[in-house]
Amino acid sequence: MKDHSSADDPALVKASQRGDMRAFEELVARHRDKIYARAFSMMRNEEEAVDLSQEAWVKGWQRLKQFQGESSFGTWMTRIVINLCLDQLRKQKRQRAESIEELEQEAGGVERQMPVITVNPTAGLERRELRERIDRALGQLSYEHRTVLVLHEFEEMEYKEIAKVMQCSIGTIMSRLFYARRKMAALLADLRKSGSETT
Repeated sequence: MKDHSSADDPALVKASQRGDMRAFEELVARHRDKIYARAFSMMRNEEEAVDLSQEAWVKGWQRLKQFQGESSFGTWMTRIVINLCLDQLRKQKRQRAESIEELEQEAGGVERQMPVITVNPTAGLERRELRERIDRALGQLSYEHRTVLVLHEFEEMEYKEIAKVMQCSIGTIMSRLFYARRKMAALLADLRKSGSETT
């Protein structure tokens, strides 16, 4: 039996494309944590994140022959799980029939008068604490704001690419990113303040 643990990702992808399931299992083992983490950062729900990351791996296996290696395998899989999360979030949004644009218009007047808060979240914080606070702050953002922030800041996608996957204009993406950053900065400042008060 061939040992795949020492092979690099491109070699494992090639073996998987030839139908080697063990090579694909090695790829899953290497990247599953990142794929799950990305799903969770968008869905904020463990059960949904598990389901969607599993669905992403099924789709990854089914579409493997389409993977040409333009990006890394991990990036390609991340794109698959992001699209699945976006589809699921759109369904949920339609079911809730909420309009975030209306909410933004209501809050926009106040927000535009607020100064942009620059936060240095690493000051005096351990990395684990910081991650937890960022995670909590992300959880308080709306689906649109959270998604645009995750795609731009963590996935480093361009405005044009985000607009395409979120099916809206580049102007809307820029506006959402502006509000998302401002809200995130304010939330992190609050969390840091409340954390220092309890210590």
